[in-house]
Amino acid sequence: MAMTAQAAPPADLIAQIHFAGAKQISADTNSQAFTNIFCSVEARELEGQTLDKLSHFPGTWFKPRIAAGAGDEAKRFRPLLDDLLKAEWIWEVHATTSGVPETLLAVRLGADRAQLWQNDLAGILQTWTRLPVTKTGNGWLLKKDQPPNRVRFARVGDWVVLSWGQNELPFSDGVIRRLQAEKRPVPAAKDYWVAADVDWPRLASWFAPLKNFDFPKIEMQIAGRNGDLWANGKFILSRPLPPPERWRMPTNTIHQPLESFTAVRGIGPWLSRQSWVKRYEIQPPPDQLYIWALPPIPMRTFAAAPMPEASAVVAQLNTRLSPVFTGNTRSGFLSPVVTVFTNNEIAWRSVPFASPFLRALREPAGSFLFGGFFPNSERSQPLPRELFEQLNTPGLVYYHWEITSERLGSLSALTQLMLMITWHKPLGENSIASKWLNRIKPALGPTVTEVTRTGPNELTFLRKASCGLTAFELIALANWLEAADFPGCDLRVPPRAIRREHFLPGAPAAPVRPAPAKPTAPR
Repeated sequence: MAMTAQAAPPADLIAQIHFAGAKQISADTNSQAFTNIFCSVEARELEGQTLDKLSHFPGTWFKPRIAAGAGDEAKRFRPLLDDLLKAEWIWEVHATTSGVPETLLAVRLGADRAQLWQNDLAGILQTWTRLPVTKTGNGWLLKKDQPPNRVRFARVGDWVVLSWGQNELPFSDGVIRRLQAEKRPVPAAKDYWVAADVDWPRLASWFAPLKNFDFPKIEMQIAGRNGDLWANGKFILSRPLPPPERWRMPTNTIHQPLESFTAVRGIGPWLSRQSWVKRYEIQPPPDQLYIWALPPIPMRTFAAAPMPEASAVVAQLNTRLSPVFTGNTRSGFLSPVVTVFTNNEIAWRSVPFASPFLRALREPAGSFLFGGFFPNSERSQPLPRELFEQLNTPGLVYYHWEITSERLGSLSALTQLMLMITWHKPLGENSIASKWLNRIKPALGPTVTEVTRTGPNELTFLRKASCGLTAFELIALANWLEAADFPGCDLRVPPRAIRREHFLPGAPAAPVRPAPAKPTAPR
């Protein structure tokens, strides 16, 4: 399914997302994938829990700017969030000459819900700012002293438009004029359910936390097709990519049966900019990476990266990593993990249910760093010819295939183990998100993702999946939604130093404190 051709976005556009709305999606003849994943009892419970958490977020985010003693108004926000799932909406952010972006949200609502939005948002802002809201012919306007110093709410037909920025709001004016003339802010969604055009670097210059993700500019669409969710689009890069090198795969080490396989090339320039790579001084960083998993043991996940002089790299990594895993109570691990370095291999002992390792590997394709969480079995079946044919696609830089239902089970076990031993909160078995994953798991079929270099600064991607997400992304989403600080994602568990000493074999016992002396009667 090719991306629908669209006119080039205006230069001032930073972000635009158009959501067709759950009502329209459910009426689509291709909505099977959507209803299977998002319309079960477990999905509804997860939806409710997530929206309950999100309803507190605006008050938390704006707390430094709202009046002292004002509440977060979560009860007023909560019904508005329900509408954002059901109704069609468009969200835009535009650059302005003032330096303060103008943001607008247009939502298609019935008269009753539109009136609720009008009243609740006005009440929230009055509570937070202690300023009067001025009624206008079709809504209201709030003016403040500090930017963004203008918030406007307008109703036009069956649409409401909420916008905020500094002084005048020209882009909001343009949307209102389109609504008056054409009854819609943008053309109706026909070939997609969600369309997004987001310039992440420009958005990050305004919203600083996004800088941590180093995302490029993204154009994408999501829709249902033949019982699956399809996502396709483009990454527009700030730096040109060199032509991809030929694939160098360790074909003697990777073998069937596979439950997942990933190959990526051209990642060297990106890795060289990452702080976590610089910390270990691997020069040059690998330009290719292969990740695969074998059934039926959950820990049989492996990775290999072609590296010149892999033996020297392993020795260097051992020097860097040994202090992290040395048996001390400040290592950040639940129990002591012992590092053993022999014969060009680093092995980590005392990890429950797993045997992690990293070694130098020699293959006909060259020298590799090879690691995993469980010993690799003997080669039983060679890789299928179809896989090599797929990798020979011109310009292909990323390929991922998995049996998502199987991969979800094995990867969940591995993820839970890694979270637990690194003092992070694992996903609770009885959590709502865990029940949701268990519900959708049997319905998940294969997932295929392809990314192709279609220009010096352009990557085109296509994904076909039962629910639009891979097993890893589903697990990450579930853990994120269950985070106590959602929409933050702090899963850390505060270490308890005294209890951790008992995990260390041979460690001295915790000191016994003498009982306090009995008070003596005054003489």
